[in-house]
Parts: sequence; structure tokens; C-alpha cells
Amino acid sequence: MALTYIGIGTNLGDREAQIAHAVDRLKALPDSTVRNVSAVREYAPSGGPPQGPYLNAVVELSTALSPRDLMAHLHRIETSLGRERPAVRWGPRTMDLDLLLYGDLIVSEPDLTIPHPRLHERRFVLELLAEIAPDAYHPVLRRTARDLLRHLEAAST
Repeated sequence: MALTYIGIGTNLGDREAQIAHAVDRLKALPDSTVRNVSAVREYAPSGGPPQGPYLNAVVELSTALSPRDLMAHLHRIETSLGRERPAVRWGPRTMDLDLLLYGDLIVSEPDLTIPHPRLHERRFVLELLAEIAPDAYHPVLRRTARDLLRHLEAAST
């Protein structure tokens, strides 16, 4: 079983219900167990066209699914919650599920990058990840979620 972290974001429709539905669908994944869920917090959008604020959360998931199988499930969940692809890059969406970390695995392929390539740049991810797993380890940057958040906060002051 691999310990993974999934970022959840939505800024369209009933955002609270969308997050709850996404967590319920993650709980129903085969060979997987949701171990922890962060608080749900509102954040301003990061890049993209003008749009409303997002609600975000992070889920800790223990899974026997391969990274590719897990990503396929995440895409199916997004679609079931109204996500349309292709959409405007970083544009508004009903659901966005990002595979942030998959154990200590490093993957750099055209259609799959683990850890998430912008994880260390996003306060809306790092705050929630550090809340539930401050010692979650970024295997490329060799730093914990707590350290990455501190670095991001220091850089923004």
C-alpha cells in the first residue's frame, strides 16, 4: 500500500457538496482507504482567467492502486462531478483532483508527473497538506510539507 495525497479544488456550483461528493468517491475507490481529510478552506484562484474563489481540501489515501490506475479513477471522479476537458487552463471548474504525492515515488512522463510539479508553489495545497501530514516528504525537493510551507511563507514576506 502506498500513502498518497490528493488535492481537491472546486469553484463552481455547490462547492461544499462537490468536496463532500469527491471525498465520498475517494472512500469508495477499490483497494484504498481514506485515512485523513484536511479542513476545507477558501482560497483565491491562482492564475488563469478571472473567476470566483475555490474551496480546497487535501485527502490522505492509502492505496494499492498503481499511480496510473489512481489517476484514471481521479479523472473519472472529476467527470462524474461535471468536469469537462479540455477546459481553459487554470480556469473555473466543478472539480479538480490532483495527485500530489504517491509515497516516495518520482515519475516524470509526458502525461504523469509525481510529485505534482507545482506542489511547492501553492499555499492552498501546502497549508492543507501540512495540516494533516506535516512530515509528508517531497522526494524531489527532499523537504517535508511543513518545511515547504515555511519556505513559501518566508519567500512571500
